[in-house]
Amino acid sequence: MFLAAFLLTCGQPYAQSAAATYDGAAERIVSLSPHLTELTFAAGAGQKLVGVVDYSDYPAAAADIQRIGDAFRVDYEAISLLNPDIVLAWRGGTSRETIERLQSLGYRVVELDAGRLEDIIEQLLVIGRLAGTEAAARLVATKLEREITTLRASNSNKPPVSVFFQISSEPLFSITGKHVISDIIDLCGGRNVFAALPGLAPPVDVEAVVAANPDVIIAPGKQGDSVWMERWRSLAGLAAVQGGHLYTVDRDLISRSGPRIIDGAVEICTALDKTRANMVQDSGSGG
Repeated sequence: MFLAAFLLTCGQPYAQSAAATYDGAAERIVSLSPHLTELTFAAGAGQKLVGVVDYSDYPAAAADIQRIGDAFRVDYEAISLLNPDIVLAWRGGTSRETIERLQSLGYRVVELDAGRLEDIIEQLLVIGRLAGTEAAARLVATKLEREITTLRASNSNKPPVSVFFQISSEPLFSITGKHVISDIIDLCGGRNVFAALPGLAPPVDVEAVVAANPDVIIAPGKQGDSVWMERWRSLAGLAAVQGGHLYTVDRDLISRSGPRIIDGAVEICTALDKTRANMVQDSGSGG
């Protein structure tokens, strides 16, 4: 069981060290990412959040917490007035300049990131330990672990389908195999066509997508949002277009590495199952 290895590094050595060495439970926490705000609430420590960044809108109680900036700009004076015990930063999302500036000002900055779904379980437990809410965090982590295990098992041995995941259209960006969404694609029996590219969320061009010729194209957004699909529908030669395999998944569920991401994973798995069913039907009809 993953929980038995509570503080294996999983690529998170700083988070492990912080959880292991912090003296006493943090009572005043600042979050520098909406998904870290969500994770802190899920770990049972939402009442200890004194500052969050813009777009921290889940759960509803997050709306009442003071804003201290956004993903690109942090109000250091506001943070100073809040006097936090811990500042939660998003490794890969929070700028290195911001992290180093906060550290130079004497704040304990804990960097967290998730490359795989199981890393989210670790982060819940790390935050719970930092905040002294381990019991609450463990309950949520256990539930999430069970859901991930069930979803992996139910999608194992399914026929693979190739996937292009578009995280933005103008400019066009995708994800590599280091991204947690790529782990979800793998879990669902998919193959991320840009998994081998360097970095985390690289720019790609239309020509590269055409060359990869994915079976399915998925983009985050609101359900019913189909504007982004028009670019691809004009390329009738794409396998995804020919099969009608263009799908939108809920942006908040899939782009935030918190417990709700499992619901986003279900949406992706459902999209791939529809693609498989259509491909089998087309093959059977000689299409």
